[in-house]
Amino acid sequence: MRLRLTLRKEAAMEARGFSFPRQRQVLFLFLFWGVSLAGSGFRRYSVTEETDRGSFVVNLAKDLGLAEGELAARGTRVVSDDNKQYLLLDSHTGNLLTNEKLDREKLCGPKEPCMLYFQILMDDPFQIYRVELRVRDINDHSPVFQDKETVLKISENTAEGTAFRLERAQDPDGGPNGIQNYTISPNSFFHVKIGGSDEGMIYPELVLDKALDREEQGELSLTLTALDGGSPPRSGTSTIGIVVLDVNDNAPQFAQALYETQAPENSPIGFLIVKVSAEDTDSGVNAEVSYSFFDASENIRTTFQINPFSGEIFLRELLDYELVNSYKINIQAMDGGGLSAICRVLVEVLDTNDNAPELIISSLSNSVAENSPETVLAVFKINDRDSGENGKMVCYIQENLPFLLKPSVENFYILMTEGALDRESRAEYNITITITDLGTPRLKTEHNITVLVSDVNDNAPAFTQTSYTLFVRENNSPALHIGSVSATDRDSGTNAQVTYSLLPPQDPHLPLPSLVSINADNGHLFALRSLDYEALQAFEFRVGATDRGSPALSSEALVRVLVLDANDNSPFVLYPLQNGSAPCTELVPRAAEPGYLVTKVVAVDGDSGQNAWLSYQLLKATEPGLFGVWAHNGEVHTARLLSERDAAKHRLVVLVKDNGEPPRSATATLHVLLVDGFSQPYLPLPEAAPAQAEADSLTVYLVVALASVSSLFLLSVLLFVAVRLCRRSRAASVGRCSVPEGTFPGHLVDVSGAGTLSQSYQYEVCLTGGPGTSEFKFLKPIISDIQTQGPGRKGEQNSTFRNSFGFNIQ
Repeated sequence: MRLRLTLRKEAAMEARGFSFPRQRQVLFLFLFWGVSLAGSGFRRYSVTEETDRGSFVVNLAKDLGLAEGELAARGTRVVSDDNKQYLLLDSHTGNLLTNEKLDREKLCGPKEPCMLYFQILMDDPFQIYRVELRVRDINDHSPVFQDKETVLKISENTAEGTAFRLERAQDPDGGPNGIQNYTISPNSFFHVKIGGSDEGMIYPELVLDKALDREEQGELSLTLTALDGGSPPRSGTSTIGIVVLDVNDNAPQFAQALYETQAPENSPIGFLIVKVSAEDTDSGVNAEVSYSFFDASENIRTTFQINPFSGEIFLRELLDYELVNSYKINIQAMDGGGLSAICRVLVEVLDTNDNAPELIISSLSNSVAENSPETVLAVFKINDRDSGENGKMVCYIQENLPFLLKPSVENFYILMTEGALDRESRAEYNITITITDLGTPRLKTEHNITVLVSDVNDNAPAFTQTSYTLFVRENNSPALHIGSVSATDRDSGTNAQVTYSLLPPQDPHLPLPSLVSINADNGHLFALRSLDYEALQAFEFRVGATDRGSPALSSEALVRVLVLDANDNSPFVLYPLQNGSAPCTELVPRAAEPGYLVTKVVAVDGDSGQNAWLSYQLLKATEPGLFGVWAHNGEVHTARLLSERDAAKHRLVVLVKDNGEPPRSATATLHVLLVDGFSQPYLPLPEAAPAQAEADSLTVYLVVALASVSSLFLLSVLLFVAVRLCRRSRAASVGRCSVPEGTFPGHLVDVSGAGTLSQSYQYEVCLTGGPGTSEFKFLKPIISDIQTQGPGRKGEQNSTFRNSFGFNIQ
């Protein structure tokens, strides 16, 4: 059955001065017009009082038609209305047992039947069964008279048949075990008559059977016995003393037979409840009236007291509306002659708002997994022992929280999540359930519940950067720490523990496992071997970060490693060759002007950047000051005019140095031969003289023959070239060589600067065929970027070289 409450009276209540939170309040009224919950029901059980703790009441599983183990699986529990655990549920066997000895008289007093009310709560789905437990009475109490001896003063002229009401005995048992009969000890004057009250209780009346005569017998002693209906019956006795009096013919008369009054439950001790008054028309002692309680219970005698002379009834003990809401007090007025009258005082206890609302937790869960749908956190019941407006309650929680408070049946309410929670946004909530009554002054109760949001692995690790660039200098030591990657996980616990790994490289030729490794715990990267910039300048790979959740989540980042160059390569001379072969001799005409380009030292450096920036300088020279080397491009020039006094043979040592730290260098050795003209025969270097001297004469003859043939051939070529130059005079002005097409094809050779050459040179090369010495001529360098400058360089410059293979280079 579903509870449907409407709060349409909220506006009217606000107009009367009530103010509540609009979004979180639920008004609980004790009167429900249509309380229903699907799957719930009403059960009645019974148990005998004073049974031992653990006594069997009923098997709930069988009674509710549930399978074995379903009670435990659904979290079944028993909740009492007064928050006292009278019963205990064994969820494994399904037996409902007593949790203590039940005393019907303490629980219900004289009320019969004695009923205890509680609820059976089950989850998944949520159900409530309302149950009433009847505590059956046993005859464990005997009747007891409040006064063990009572004295009746009866006038001797009392008529036969007159009845005198006696105080009844008290028996805490109820029903059949209560008082069922009264008897009087045998005598010839009185018998006992049983009378009934409008409250369903019996009382004894002493009836006069025979007229009394004070002079014959002035006193009598009788025994009144009260019998209950137990088996066997129990009894109690009281002594009735009869004093025969002279004639007193007027009994006291109360002004009212019924007095009705009200007393607030917070009335102080000594508070005047009411004053009763009776008059006696007799005179003297017979007109003196005294007041007393008549047939009053122990509860009345301890709560109230009466002034025997004035008839004023005062409060002797504090009232409690929740325990007793009304009292019926019998007051007896007796004159001095023994005649009496009885009236009744009805005291209505007025409720005051002296009880704060109560909250009884039936089930509570302090933890909820994030991302879970609507989840029940707590089931609780609220109660206010006051009545009327004082017992009406408003229940709410604070606003701006993702929780709902839903009403159920029998003042039960469900606290549940409004939707999925995110632990990373907020991991803990403090919920305050506030219950306020509508009394004056208002009383409220607050209950705090702390809800922890447990983590679910819903966040993958996130790297601090999408890509990392690491720098490592070549020739590093193995196992060198080159950098780190870092990833964080917003989850907690094991879900936030990150493990790093190397992902397979996209380039299958990259030997990644032999290059780097990663620490799985902290993401530190290490170079496994020494890196060589000249072999591997850069490489990249991907690293993965995986958490330890279930299922595990992961992410990846790109790592780019750049190898920094170290100056570990010395310059290498490409020209002239320094391989130990026959030395290369450069020919320089003695008529050369200062700045004449003798040759160019070409070198490269395997390093990069400033480690490969080369500079040249003349380290040694046969005649210092005759030649100079340009520092940036390695060109060797004459520094001054040549004279006849200058030696014909010169040896130059050029130092080639890079710009690294520390710098590395190499040397190149040049041999320069000064000649009067290009026709001057080749003169051997001093080092080669001994070898030539030892050569046989046949070699000399062969050389002379070859020189003669070459001279003739050279003359023919010069004539042919002269003819071609005349035809191509225009082309000659821009430095191109005119050679016959077909026989001497021209080729454009691009000698780009290698290493650190400051500029690029392009030469037209003319090759001549024939049996003589092969020659090619650099007629003019074609400079695209910068005109070659230097002292004595005007127009075109011709240089004649002899390479290691014996070619003449012009």
